[in-house]
Amino acid sequence: MTANRTRGQKAGLTRGAVLDGAVRLVDREGLGKLSMRRLGAEVDVEAMTLYNYFANKDALLDGLVEHLFSRATLALADTGTWRERMRDYAHALRKTLVEHPNLVPLVVSRPAVTPESLRVMEDGLAVLREAGFPARTALDLVYSLNEYVIGHMATAPREGTAPAQEDHFAAIDPDAFPLIAEALGSPRGEGERFDRAVDAMLQGFAEG
Repeated sequence: MTANRTRGQKAGLTRGAVLDGAVRLVDREGLGKLSMRRLGAEVDVEAMTLYNYFANKDALLDGLVEHLFSRATLALADTGTWRERMRDYAHALRKTLVEHPNLVPLVVSRPAVTPESLRVMEDGLAVLREAGFPARTALDLVYSLNEYVIGHMATAPREGTAPAQEDHFAAIDPDAFPLIAEALGSPRGEGERFDRAVDAMLQGFAEG
């Protein structure tokens, strides 16, 4: 173990670099192919070296969830109103999940429990507390925003793999389903629907 640890240190390996390697591996081969052996090969160390950074595979999976949320939380550091910052966070989280669709099932099924994941939540709560939200309401807003973004991505078709939801209605019978046909007469893209839902959620919390 000591030799492996030394090798990892000499290679300049960090916890973040291991997680970057895990993201690359999952992007390329899928979550089911992630193992300590494969990840070791990805970052050019023996598999045992990885246990200096993650106690087991569960800890690695928790780290991946943390890694994704940490990328999104950078949006909270920007200047602007609380609405602008929370909207930017929602967009950043969505963008991160769009870029790494193979990790969406992991985020859906695994709670964010590492200290760094909790720091993301703490940063979001700080934005809302500064805006005057009670602590419990702020937490509810962060939960709701995360749940919406993750749920949205879990049900959205992957780019290039399936038609958008409304494309399935192309041959709908307007006589049988007149209201659906009427609504489809004013097309709205997935991005616009996402924006409207996020804005409606933020407005609802603003109104108490």
